Amino acid sequence: MAACDTTKVVLVTGGTGLVGHGLRLAMERKPSLVHKDEKWIYLSSKDANLKDTEATRALFNKHKPTHVIHLAALVGGLFRNLKYNLDFYRDNTIINDNVMSMCKEFGVKKLVSCLSTCIFPDKTTYPIDETMVHNGPPHESNFGYSFAKRMIDVQNRAYNKQHGCQFTAIIPTNVYGPFDNFNLEDGHVLPGLIHKVYKAKKSNEDFTVWGTGKPLRQFIYSKDLGELIIWVLRDYPEIDPIILSVAEKEEVSIKEAAGMVVEAMDFKGNVVYDTSKSDGQYKKTASNAKLLRYRPDFEFTPTKQAIKETVDWFEANIDTVRF
Repeated sequence: MAACDTTKVVLVTGGTGLVGHGLRLAMERKPSLVHKDEKWIYLSSKDANLKDTEATRALFNKHKPTHVIHLAALVGGLFRNLKYNLDFYRDNTIINDNVMSMCKEFGVKKLVSCLSTCIFPDKTTYPIDETMVHNGPPHESNFGYSFAKRMIDVQNRAYNKQHGCQFTAIIPTNVYGPFDNFNLEDGHVLPGLIHKVYKAKKSNEDFTVWGTGKPLRQFIYSKDLGELIIWVLRDYPEIDPIILSVAEKEEVSIKEAAGMVVEAMDFKGNVVYDTSKSDGQYKKTASNAKLLRYRPDFEFTPTKQAIKETVDWFEANIDTVRF
């Protein structure tokens, strides 16, 4: 049956990754988030090369989206960023420009792009908030990726001022959950810890945590993030970006996170801290005050429960997880 004119078509670029799956899982967990007048289309890199303007135009012409959640990006860990800062800047800038220009060309009513806390200045005061994005250069290690992401905010403002477009952006803290990348070299903290504990348990060896375990991080469960992104798409009125994160008081040390993974996996072996390895940045505390002004009653999944759910998913899908 053909869709009626009132149907909203929500196109999700990068829809097969961690955050894209978070959107799906949020709606599965909470059916009230599903609106019958919305058609959701989740795209992967196989659907179109977003660095190609004509391929991006053909994609938009095929699906005729009314709303877009832009998650697609060239991403990588520390070492890839250090080596390929230019590639990360150019590729992401081209991808973002193509998606945004097609949103304008096809009259998309709302675009929500995904930024990262790495866009904030390297030298800053804490907690960081949405007003501080452009206050100084980002960390030298991934300045290419960071500046490309910052330019999304610049273009959001410019598209709004010149054309009245409703383009905005979210800034999530450390995301984790099912369908994450559990690669030990290029992955993030929590999926890396989960993979390490799994290997240690399987081989009956020590579980080694790099560093002292003292650094603090704010983690956000992908299902919670998915629910908040849906809210941003439907109801967040600003062009200015919004940080999506648990509160400052919910910061967890790497040691505490490792302990939760050990408990969730029922690991009985030794836990060793390799203090010859760098701790990295001690903290990156972000303020969620703006989010709480809009959503004071939002309930985040307790970290211990969310880590247990992620570990259970990892173990149940060990043959197909991304390493």
